[in-house]
Amino acid sequence: MKASFKAKYETDKAAAAATVAVNAGDIKLRASMTDATIVSGPNLNGLALAVEKPGFFIVDYNVPKKDFRFQFMNTIRVSEKPLNLTYMHSRGDNRTSLDGTLVFDSANKVSANHVLGSGNCKLKYTYVHGGLTTFEPSYDFSKNSWDFAISRRVYGDDVFRAAYQTSSKNLGLEWSRNSKLNGSFKISASLNLADERKMPKLTAESTWDFEM
Repeated sequence: MKASFKAKYETDKAAAAATVAVNAGDIKLRASMTDATIVSGPNLNGLALAVEKPGFFIVDYNVPKKDFRFQFMNTIRVSEKPLNLTYMHSRGDNRTSLDGTLVFDSANKVSANHVLGSGNCKLKYTYVHGGLTTFEPSYDFSKNSWDFAISRRVYGDDVFRAAYQTSSKNLGLEWSRNSKLNGSFKISASLNLADERKMPKLTAESTWDFEM
């Protein structure tokens, strides 16, 4: 049995979440809750259940909303290159999306996302240079705009990332660390360059994993 605890802090609020996962053969059972489940007495707010077969499917159930979300994964080969496909459907808002990622090699891949019944389609190219620096330009067809991101891995566990959305003029900076010994954390700042006040939004997240 595995458990994780996540705490999130923003300039004006704080939140927490916990997850417990149990392996049943090749099936994983997962339950998660947020601080809304406990605040003001035990209740169903923030409670979610999931059944997962890694690499094949995930079924999520939002208990308070009585809403299911289905996710199915498969991999096919195109010209001897793996094409990873993901189908997602949320029953509550009747939203269906398709994701596809074509992996050319360890340094190059192209991914696309499309929401069925809408003009919402995004295309992203990912290039990893030297195994440490990642460039991710993407194009949003619905907004007719480009987004750009660059990240750099340093000291093994630390990753620094910068991203810019041209449509909203939003600049994001992020520092994250994923350590099996000391837990994981992420510190991020976002700034809307179109805002005259130029006040950044700061967020800090910490995650601890436990074997039970």
